[in-house]
Amino acid sequence: MITRDVNWLIGELENGRLVPDSPAVPRGVFMVEPLDFRIDTESATDNLYMNIARHADADRAMEQYINLVSVIRERGIVVKSFVGNGSTPDDVFPNNVFATIPGRLIVGHMLHPTRQQEAARQDIREFFTNGGYELVDLSDQDCIAELTGPLVLDRARRVGYCGMSGRVDEAGVRAMHQAFDLRCTLQFDLANGEYHTNVILAVLASRACVVHEPSIEEGGLIRALSAIYQGQVLKLDQVEKEAFAGNCIALTDQDLFISQTAADALRLSSRRLLESWGFCIHTAPLDEIEKAGGSLRCMVAEIF
Repeated sequence: MITRDVNWLIGELENGRLVPDSPAVPRGVFMVEPLDFRIDTESATDNLYMNIARHADADRAMEQYINLVSVIRERGIVVKSFVGNGSTPDDVFPNNVFATIPGRLIVGHMLHPTRQQEAARQDIREFFTNGGYELVDLSDQDCIAELTGPLVLDRARRVGYCGMSGRVDEAGVRAMHQAFDLRCTLQFDLANGEYHTNVILAVLASRACVVHEPSIEEGGLIRALSAIYQGQVLKLDQVEKEAFAGNCIALTDQDLFISQTAADALRLSSRRLLESWGFCIHTAPLDEIEKAGGSLRCMVAEIF
C-alpha cells in the first residue's frame, strides 16, 4: 500500500499488521572510494548542501574514507570496498544508486546523467548477482528513483518513508515500493530546498528515529513516527540538521555511526537521548567529503 494517509498507517500499526519480522540491521555494508574526489556541478544544481566554489582536496577525502572504513570494521562489521571512478565523483555515495534486501540487489534510476553512469557499473552488479542475488534494475525504467536517498526504510517492519522532491517521482515511488517488498510506503512532501529524505530523517535499527520536523511540509509524518517509535523520536534543530546529524546510520542494534561534523553539532540533550536508548555513538571526520552534499549515511550501502 502506498499512501499519504497517516491515519491509515497508524491503524495498521494498532491492528498488529506492522510487525517487526524482518532484519532491522544489515549483515554488512559496501562502500565506494572517492577516487579523484571533486564536487559534481550537476548534482549541485538541486543540492543546496553543496557549494561548487569550495575546493575539494582529493587526498584528504581518500584519507577520511579509509578512516571511516576502519571505524566501521573495528565494530566487527564487514565492509566491502569498491574502487571509485574519477569521472563519477558522487559514487562515494552509493546508497542512492544501489541497495539490497535479502536476496535482491536493486539499482536505482538517478536524476542526473553523471549519476546514471554509476548505475551502469558492472562490478557492483556482478558482486551481488554472482553471490546469488536477484537483480531488479530500475535504471532502465521510466521513473526517477534514487533509492534510500528519498526513501528512508524501517527494515524490520518493511515500511518506507518517501519524501517527494525532484529526486523521486510517482512512478519511482511505485517501483521502489515493489522492489523493496514493502508493506507500506508513506509519502509526504519535503520542504522547499530539501533534496533527499535521508538528510532530515533516519530510522535507527527499526526502534528509534531522528528527524528535522521543519524540513517536512506535512506534520502527519511526525504523528506516525511518534506512534511507531514511542518515546524514541529525536527532533533535530536547524544547526544539527545542517551539520548532517540526520544523515546517520545504525549498523547494529547498538552501534550508531555519525560524522564528526554532526557529532560536534549535537546538543548535549540529543546525545544523552541517543545514549539512553542504548546507542553507542561512533564518529569519523568527513568534512572534506561533506563538501559534496552528503555525509556518512550516504556513503554506506547496506548488505541484507
